Amino acid sequence: MEKKVLPLTPLSSLRVERHQIPAAGLIPNTSIQQKALIIYRGVFPAPTPSASEIEAHIAAVGVCEPMWRYPMYPDDHFHTTAHELVVIHRGRARLNFGGEDCKGAVVTEAQAGDAVLIPAGVSHRLVEDLEGEFEMVGSYPVGSEHWDMCYGKAGEEELIANIKDLDWFSKDPLYGDGGPAASS
Repeated sequence: MEKKVLPLTPLSSLRVERHQIPAAGLIPNTSIQQKALIIYRGVFPAPTPSASEIEAHIAAVGVCEPMWRYPMYPDDHFHTTAHELVVIHRGRARLNFGGEDCKGAVVTEAQAGDAVLIPAGVSHRLVEDLEGEFEMVGSYPVGSEHWDMCYGKAGEEELIANIKDLDWFSKDPLYGDGGPAASS
């Protein structure tokens, strides 16, 4: 049975933002691997596909595995065991990448159809759900069966050191060959 992928905004028309975010206290952000936070604006054209259709698309590309549906946590947190792909399938929200105390934090609005590739170590949190229905599909690289939750607190230094050994993507988790993450 052939896996079906959804039509995406053509790469030639896709608005992509790349952000390097400096470390802030014990939050490493992009300082360890120098892999940028990648924001895909309108990767899924309107009308935005359902969460299950987005999950099927991600699974068909085969780089990441969908793991959850949820809004983003309201507390600054990051992962040291896996990079994370989030695709907004419903609503609109203001998000913080980098941490509340980070002078180089990226505070941005994301909406249904957008996606964000969050490198391990980059803090992220929900600042405000702007419509009361914000929800995302969260995915991690295939083989990343466990992702941790770190908060930039003392005692997490050993976990943070593991980020340097994580593999980056050989293909983009949404576009496959030639997508924004593959060229990073």
